[in-house]
Amino acid sequence: MENLGKKLAEYLNSKNLTEDYRRLLNGALKDPDVQQFLKDNSEKIDSKAISTSAASIYEFYNNKNHASELSRDYYPKLTVSNHNIEVAYYPNERTQNREKRNQYENGFVLMDMPSDIRSAKLDDYNGDGRQEALGKSLDFIDNYLNQKGFVPGLYLAGDFGVGKTYLLGAIANELFKSDVHTTMMHFPTFAVEMKNSIGSNTVLAKVNKVKGAEILMLDDIGADSMSSWIRDEVLGVILQYRMQENLPTFFSSNFSMKELEKHLAINQRGEEEPVKAKRIMERVKYLSHEVIVTGQNRRFEK
Repeated sequence: MENLGKKLAEYLNSKNLTEDYRRLLNGALKDPDVQQFLKDNSEKIDSKAISTSAASIYEFYNNKNHASELSRDYYPKLTVSNHNIEVAYYPNERTQNREKRNQYENGFVLMDMPSDIRSAKLDDYNGDGRQEALGKSLDFIDNYLNQKGFVPGLYLAGDFGVGKTYLLGAIANELFKSDVHTTMMHFPTFAVEMKNSIGSNTVLAKVNKVKGAEILMLDDIGADSMSSWIRDEVLGVILQYRMQENLPTFFSSNFSMKELEKHLAINQRGEEEPVKAKRIMERVKYLSHEVIVTGQNRRFEK
């Protein structure tokens, strides 16, 4: 550091420097981080390029100690590149947290779902009637992350408020820890959006957006009566694609699989279409295993 320090001192005394710049640079050279950097890297730095080094040192010092648009999101760090001192900028904690949040929101997509599902945790999923569902969920996660080949999702059936939707969110959050991306959507709302998309000719684009999700979770399926078009041309297309591509799919419903088949067999006009309903259920059964969730209704607990 002695040789480099001597060169910097000579540069400070240069007649070409203004008094203000000399004063500012002198303050930068006294900065503890600068002194430690010069001590650790003096042998790697070309002392002949002292003017470049001085400019970089001042840039580091100035951005480190003065608030700016840059310092809101990044922090400066001195580095050595090709024997010269340069300043690199790294995301600060604020930026890192924002990036993590953006990654999470891209990795766990909620479509018409309550935002508090993002905080769902498997550790909090407990109580009577929930043990089997929790065990099956843990089995799925372990098998999906460690087993080659197709791993079916779960079909969570049970009454209102027993935690079916919460469990789906908890599974998605746990999978995200291993960089597995999930799309979770409220199917009755999605069905309405599909009908509204006919006029704008965006049905296919919206179906394509969800059908290829790494993990797809269809919440509250069967909650409303379903038109033949939604059943066959929307739900059927999504499930057929996922079955062909062996993509795990989760469902939650107040109906058991057997009850859902009966529900799907009656269209909005009251007509019976058992063959078409059976075709849908064959795909559902291929893509998921039924688990009955029981217990008390916790929806209105405080």
